[in-house]
Amino acid sequence: MMDQRHPNDMESDGLMYDRKDLERNGSSVSEKSFTGTIGQPLLKTRTNNTSQLAIVGANVSSIESLDYEIVENDLFKQDWRSRKKIEIFQYVILKWTLALLIGLATGLVGFFNNLGVENIAGYKLLLANSLMLEDKYFRAFLAYVGCNMGLAIAAGTLCACIAPAAAGSGIPEVKAYLNGVDANAILAPSTLFVKIFGSILGVAAGFVVGKEGPMVHTGACIANLLGQGGSRKYHLTWKWLRYFKNDRDRRDLITCGAAAGVAAAFRAPVGGVLFALEEVASWWRSALLWRTFFTTAVVAVVLRSLTEFCRSGNCGLFGKGGLIMFDVSSAVPTYNTPDLLAIILLGVIGGVFGSFYNYLVDKVLRIYSIINERGPGSRIMLVAFIAFLTSCCFYGLPWLARCTPCPVGLGDGCPTVGRSGNYKNFQCPPGHYNDLASLFLNTNDDVIRNLLNSSNRGEFHIYTLFICFFTVFFLGIVTYGVAIPSGLFIPVILAGASYGRLVGKFLISISDLEIGHFALLGAASFLGGTMRMTVSLCVILLELTDNLLMLPLMMLVLLISKTVADIFNKGVYDQIVEMKGLPFLEAHAEPYMRNLVAGDVVSGPLMTFSGVEKVGNIVHSLKLTRHNGFPVIDEPPFSDAPELCGLVLRSHLLVLLKGKRFTKQRVLSGSQILKRFHAFDFAKPGSGKGLKLEDLDITEEEMEMFVDLHPITNTSLYTVVETMSLAKAAVLFRGLGLRHLCVVPKTPGRPPVVGILTRHDFMPEHILGLYPHINPHK
Repeated sequence: MMDQRHPNDMESDGLMYDRKDLERNGSSVSEKSFTGTIGQPLLKTRTNNTSQLAIVGANVSSIESLDYEIVENDLFKQDWRSRKKIEIFQYVILKWTLALLIGLATGLVGFFNNLGVENIAGYKLLLANSLMLEDKYFRAFLAYVGCNMGLAIAAGTLCACIAPAAAGSGIPEVKAYLNGVDANAILAPSTLFVKIFGSILGVAAGFVVGKEGPMVHTGACIANLLGQGGSRKYHLTWKWLRYFKNDRDRRDLITCGAAAGVAAAFRAPVGGVLFALEEVASWWRSALLWRTFFTTAVVAVVLRSLTEFCRSGNCGLFGKGGLIMFDVSSAVPTYNTPDLLAIILLGVIGGVFGSFYNYLVDKVLRIYSIINERGPGSRIMLVAFIAFLTSCCFYGLPWLARCTPCPVGLGDGCPTVGRSGNYKNFQCPPGHYNDLASLFLNTNDDVIRNLLNSSNRGEFHIYTLFICFFTVFFLGIVTYGVAIPSGLFIPVILAGASYGRLVGKFLISISDLEIGHFALLGAASFLGGTMRMTVSLCVILLELTDNLLMLPLMMLVLLISKTVADIFNKGVYDQIVEMKGLPFLEAHAEPYMRNLVAGDVVSGPLMTFSGVEKVGNIVHSLKLTRHNGFPVIDEPPFSDAPELCGLVLRSHLLVLLKGKRFTKQRVLSGSQILKRFHAFDFAKPGSGKGLKLEDLDITEEEMEMFVDLHPITNTSLYTVVETMSLAKAAVLFRGLGLRHLCVVPKTPGRPPVVGILTRHDFMPEHILGLYPHINPHK
């Protein structure tokens, strides 16, 4: 319902509106004071008064709901009846073609990301290493810090100045979009550009971040770009793509894109499908499963082909990085009862550390929000400071480690000079290596490979693993939230593998497992404790390591870590969604909703239109409010008694008014409108701006005329009776992907509609604001 507490599902700009009496002809609107004061959901503020503003990337942005419901009005029915079989066949073929293109494009971008990171970071590390071999340690430090600072500032500038929505991993925003929340520039081409190049520069700069999370956002942006129907502005609209100018089809494409992003990041096609199903998608069906699986299979083929091409040395330093599977151990994993106890211990440690990690990320993000509010300059300075801090830690801490003699039999393999890998020389004499430098002065993928390696049990000392864990744990927390594209997968895997290998060092004498197995299970436990996923993480890690025999142990450690962590707080992505103020609807209703009914959270008066409405009334209503849905009520002489005809959308009203099919008398003129307009004229625009009220040119004479709203009114709207449990209404609203849910009276003799439920009405802060005496846990 639309009142001062609830600007119904609107994009609010914080203005205050002063409602005057609107002249009505057969419509009823009462006078009221309409205020749209906004409590901005900044990260430093825990409570969120509205659901119209949220933090997207590093900016506060206006948001609105998506409409996954099919608008069944007369124009839609006319278009559906007129479609030929060949057009339906074209639509089906085009869906699969777009899935193919999404897979191809995401696979190419994933490969390009790895290629860029491995070469840029590789040459940076080789430069520092060559200077150290000449005993020019300070110059090596300056070169290392200078390269990192330059890359970091470039990434931060791109993100802060061009596309603030590209900051962070993007997974919370994609998850919210697939739940029905749209935000400005979340999937724009500029966001895609910054996500790709900012991720390359940020990871190559040595930050403790991953490119895996941003790849999910990248895949979603690619899917949105391919499926948005072209651009009328640049005359690039392809006739066939008009079929996809609706939120329902875009949702399916973006789900395919998110799955393709995971497949490209980890070369895990099945894991990508399961990640989309378990973590980001709110609606799923078998047809979407097939297309998503096809998309990730295309990604796997593209990556495999390009990786084989690079094996011949055509890709610079890109060889064993990123896309190559992590080799844990060639031995068959066997385990006994003490091993199972050790795995249970790892699961408990992962759950405790994971929940603590999420708690600290929450606190740091709230502090960073204060800095991000001050503008692009402050964001870039924060990026530069974290880059300097990271560089000092990675270059300075290896000086604390002692040199270790190279294992016998490795020959030129130890120490590594002029190439990637383990056994870094650093400041050590010939025949020795610095194990801490092998973990800090390497690319993230090589570090993970070193930690999961079982060929040399004594490669890393106990204190080295302690230092590595606490350093990565700390830097991963303070880095996430700065204005660069950054993922959480890699920091969590690094920290988990460190303490997993550390536990293995203590238990290896009584265990049948290899030390690399302990590192892998430690990474799994930390992932489960932070992200609270089970099935998808299990499959992704198995595909990464190519070791199916670890499946039982992986399942056990993930289940334990998730169970322990759930005691303390939510998963990191759910936590960030809530913190950013994104109005996410859970699959289940809150317990206290069963104590309320639908009529309890709607309040009047309600703004409605007649089936044949005066143009001036529509224009004034659109000016005074930002409402996106208006009930249409038929009254005599068009019906025997007032009755609910349906719901008309704001965007459809603007298109209808733009066409100026008005009449001087209050008569039905739907047949003329059906001849003048086509269903595609009312299709949702792409990422560009749609029609605005300011684009209309209505004269004073036309303001006194009438327009028939029946052809554009959705007559198949969903309704609930006012006495329905709010919990059931919430499940219905979320399950059907609705934007508006009309509440109708239980008893006759009253107006045909009581109010409208929107996403905002189901938000806990709204309900508990109306009824502060309610216990939110009962």
